[in-house]
Amino acid sequence: MRELLTISQVNPFSDRSPSHSVTLSESKNMTKINVLHFADIHIGMENYGHIDSNTGINSRVIDFLHRFDEVIAYGLSHEVDLVIFAGDAFKTRDPSPTLQREFARRVKHLVDAAVPVVMLVGNHDLPAMEKKASSIDIYRTLGVSNVIVGWEEALHVIETKRGKVQVATAPYPMRQRLLAQAEHRGKSIEELDKALQELVGDNIRALAEQLDPEVPAILTGHFTVSGATYGSERSVMIGRDVAVLKSVLSDGPWDYVALGHIHKHQNLNEGRYPALVYSGSLERIDFGEEKEAKGFCWIELEKGHTTWQFVEVKARPFVTINLDVREENDPTLAAQAALAQHDFTDAVVRVNVRMRPEQDASLREKDLRAALRDADYIAAINRQADREVRERLGGLSPEGMTSKQLLEKYLFVKNVEDDRIELLVKHAEKIFEMTNE
Repeated sequence: MRELLTISQVNPFSDRSPSHSVTLSESKNMTKINVLHFADIHIGMENYGHIDSNTGINSRVIDFLHRFDEVIAYGLSHEVDLVIFAGDAFKTRDPSPTLQREFARRVKHLVDAAVPVVMLVGNHDLPAMEKKASSIDIYRTLGVSNVIVGWEEALHVIETKRGKVQVATAPYPMRQRLLAQAEHRGKSIEELDKALQELVGDNIRALAEQLDPEVPAILTGHFTVSGATYGSERSVMIGRDVAVLKSVLSDGPWDYVALGHIHKHQNLNEGRYPALVYSGSLERIDFGEEKEAKGFCWIELEKGHTTWQFVEVKARPFVTINLDVREENDPTLAAQAALAQHDFTDAVVRVNVRMRPEQDASLREKDLRAALRDADYIAAINRQADREVRERLGGLSPEGMTSKQLLEKYLFVKNVEDDRIELLVKHAEKIFEMTNE
């Protein structure tokens, strides 16, 4: 049997959608085990929010907590047997006591229902310093009943109401762990990334070799898998990412791979067994996730015959409205009439208004904001004024223009005064000459 390698030994904490089904073998009439898989709650996100007068908490924090409530309510009402939380409980590594309290309240609902919970340590849960505890380490320290904190690569055999489940945990891989080993000191970042990638792969294969072939098995990991499509998580990402090879996961004897870290829901092994699933985040962070469905996964776990489905939650809608009032006499009235045709109720909304330069003074933003009163939050009203460009440089295409000509035209379009253009171009010519040497 292969042993787990040093990534664990030097762990910093030491001291409603279509169903997806792929059949590996015929059902053996075994009882299916209900598993809930979700990730990336990021409690503490306050983008596009305001203080709620009733609670004193930012409204966006409340949104994220409500999505967590939806997940728990669904699980308990559908007789969940096991909960897999695949990492990133909070936005930051050191959440406030209020945020920790709100998270703990919800975990307690599952504990009180005697539902085992596996909580994986994600990159947002990890401390900045090696010897400090993670933001969810308190559950391990207190030995909270039915809560397993996945702080290292390990295999856990969990007894549920409907039978045993094997859960292998693979937390976010930290490069700092390698630096504690003499053989890796002095290596470049690229060399450390490669070593870490290989180490994570070896450890996951070692976990697979420990499995009981008769008991259903889940691997849960918080990391990037090669070939995955990113969402907006890069805008809030902590630390440099190392991608785990997809083959490491797809070639194993798992019945389901529950992933966290990437906010866009996706199955990386579509049409094959096992499913390699990012449940995605529960709430939208920004407009980059405007059109993404948010939710969690519901799994009916059975050895060799596991099925799953994505369940969408009522995430706060983000709405972008593009208006064109260039042909209108009164841009404000035209914009108001156009806004009335859109549904932005309770949404985070931004409006882009395209107009002529001379219309800018006539666009009354106060009136537009009044028209948007049913929105939860107005992120922006962007004025996009078209400017008539004189062909100062003749009929040349950009490809046929010199660097000097391109700069002149750019400054002209930006309405920079002629004297200023001449001065800037004069200084820029020196840079162009150096570049061409």
